[in-house]
Amino acid sequence: MERGAMITTAQLEAWLQRAAALLDENREYLTELDAAIGDADHGANIARGFSAVAQKLAAQPGQSASALFKTTGMTLMSSVGGASGMLYGNFFLKAAGVVGDQDALRGDELLAALEAGRDGIVQRGRAALGDKTMIDAWTPALLVLKAALAAGQPAATAFRACATAAEQGMRDTLPLQARKGRASYLGERSVGHQDPGATSSYLILRALADTLAAPSEVSKTIS
Repeated sequence: MERGAMITTAQLEAWLQRAAALLDENREYLTELDAAIGDADHGANIARGFSAVAQKLAAQPGQSASALFKTTGMTLMSSVGGASGMLYGNFFLKAAGVVGDQDALRGDELLAALEAGRDGIVQRGRAALGDKTMIDAWTPALLVLKAALAAGQPAATAFRACATAAEQGMRDTLPLQARKGRASYLGERSVGHQDPGATSSYLILRALADTLAAPSEVSKTIS
């Protein structure tokens, strides 16, 4: 994408379709991560939820940005069990609230939607950076995205940097002790395990970067 190019709702829908595929491809990996510090259902739950989103969006093409995010949020809340359904559902509902009925968004408008979604996760889950949660992927990623867009980088470049920062945030959960969610019950035993929520968050952001990137830059699984 060139500098100043708009991100269309068709691309947003393609992003969520790509996220559904990536999450399904990494379902077992997410399950393994969750089995170590959770209840081993994150992979199945999140893959099922985004598969439902993909089906719903395919059946209702041409939605505005706000309607697309609202559909995504409501579908996740109704189809994903556990805390992740509530958190990701709330993420997209909050994002829907800051975009209008446009059929395209500037990079900074999509950033504002993602920030609103992240703030919704914080509000619901009461997690902070360093608590070994999905926030450890979202917050550094959005800081990098904001700086990249402010520097005038093309959207494809800025969102790739965002995904790279999310990946680093995901890996940085390994030495942390969990302070929120089921993993927090393990205390020091949670140290040395990668957070599954941070991992699925990274995959969602990587799906966005993949959607805006050249096909040669796209891969399927976590390396």
